[in-house]
Amino acid sequence: MTTELQKQIGLKVLSTRADLESWRRDVLENQGTLIGFVPTMGALHKGHLKLIEQARSECTHVVVSIFVNPLQFAPNEDFAKYPRTFESDRAICEASGVDVIFHPTVDVIYPGGQEGITRVIPPAVLDQSLYGEFRPPFFSGVATVVTKLFNLVQPHVAYFGEKDYQQLVVIKKMAFDLQMPVKVVGVETVREENGLAYSSRNVFLDAQQKVDAPLLQATLQEIKTRSLAQPEKLSEFIEAGKKRLSAIPHVDLKYLVACDANSLTELDAVKLPMVLLVAAKFKEIWLIDTLVVRSE
Repeated sequence: MTTELQKQIGLKVLSTRADLESWRRDVLENQGTLIGFVPTMGALHKGHLKLIEQARSECTHVVVSIFVNPLQFAPNEDFAKYPRTFESDRAICEASGVDVIFHPTVDVIYPGGQEGITRVIPPAVLDQSLYGEFRPPFFSGVATVVTKLFNLVQPHVAYFGEKDYQQLVVIKKMAFDLQMPVKVVGVETVREENGLAYSSRNVFLDAQQKVDAPLLQATLQEIKTRSLAQPEKLSEFIEAGKKRLSAIPHVDLKYLVACDANSLTELDAVKLPMVLLVAAKFKEIWLIDTLVVRSE
């Protein structure tokens, strides 16, 4: 809920730990303060907006971090190419009623450098499976930077999109296992009219890839419909989905699986709640998508 005071003060852009701590001290003087947090790497889109809107509706103050985290990129990956659009991101945050953008430099997040840093390592079943199998540093890099951001921002509630479902499970488990005083909330995926999930990497898709990419979600929807009608044939429908996606020219299907929605244990028959997860490389562009299947 955007307050009159927030409108008067306007958006703050903070880049140091000291400035962030000073802001927190000021807002926590008010009884009932609830800080909502949306961690991002910038290049904000409608998916981020939904996270911000939910935080705005449930919290008295909203912090959005914008930090492209080098720790989650392998040496041969697209860290340098990742879109950095701070001025447009700032305008989006201001229009959305965000109180603070935390926009630190790498030196603020990693003051002692990145070599030899203490890392947060998720359990192997989460860290080394699915997306983690193909991008080994990813979830350790995510868990480490989110831990740092939680320590710096000290939010009461943090919001993450369900599109990155494995990441959401990793962060929820991390917060639970390490007894972090923050509630982690998953928010439903926002999609374009053709079903493609909004992603910062969509800007790299060419015209044909933009036609093909929505087939990821269409395939998940078909598997959901067919498997709910015939639960014992889930594995058969998964295999049919793999064949469909593998037949698309210039698409390298990495995985298509059905998993328990809480543990990410792979399923061969329907067990609700479950999540369907898919990842593919469209030439050099990684796209992932999910579909959570819950009891009606």
